[in-house]
Amino acid sequence: MTVTGKRLQDVARSTAKELPGVSNGRPFTEKLDVYKVAGKVFLIVTDDPDEQIITVKAEPAHARSLQQEHDCVAPGRYLDKRHWISVSAGQDITPGTVKDLVGHSYDLVLDSVPRKRRPREAGR
Repeated sequence: MTVTGKRLQDVARSTAKELPGVSNGRPFTEKLDVYKVAGKVFLIVTDDPDEQIITVKAEPAHARSLQQEHDCVAPGRYLDKRHWISVSAGQDITPGTVKDLVGHSYDLVLDSVPRKRRPREAGR
């Protein structure tokens, strides 16, 4: 089942909030809902009705593959274009896809955090 822009954002937010040690806020602008683990960004949800996207971290090869497979996946809007992708609603983007992208982004970011700074519950 394909998701709408609002549903894409809702699934991303709820998935992020269920992960251990996650905080969120709007440190850059009111239109960007930023999710962090151990102080590092892993998800940005754009609160703009004309541009309902999420931006997540991805391994460069995986990011390129996703961009080739899906018209609604583009280089990251706000961050390093090799390591981040922005996703909008589109064909083949399902709630499961969104959950996987957010979880993978969280794991990538958490892997860069020293073990002593990781949330205790983070055992994904």
